[in-house]
Amino acid sequence: MEEPLDLIRLSIDERVYVKCRGDRELRGKLHGYDQHLNMILGDVEETVTSTEIDEETDEQIVKKQTRKVGMLFVRGDIVVLVSPPLRTT
Repeated sequence: MEEPLDLIRLSIDERVYVKCRGDRELRGKLHGYDQHLNMILGDVEETVTSTEIDEETDEQIVKKQTRKVGMLFVRGDIVVLVSPPLRTT
């Protein structure tokens, strides 16, 4: 590996974890990407985390919503982190 994006190149056709702005997380199969980190993901599981304050008890309530998406285009300017699959060799 010579450049940072080489690690992502090695993850083509494997499941990756993508953390996005706005408390959004994606897990899916990486089909393609470019130098701006625009990505095409397949078989995606999207998790959106939101927090609310209960007005009566002032407690913080954390809600997680999950949905499945067949194919997703991710714009690179919302990407915070890309984690390749764990390799144990």
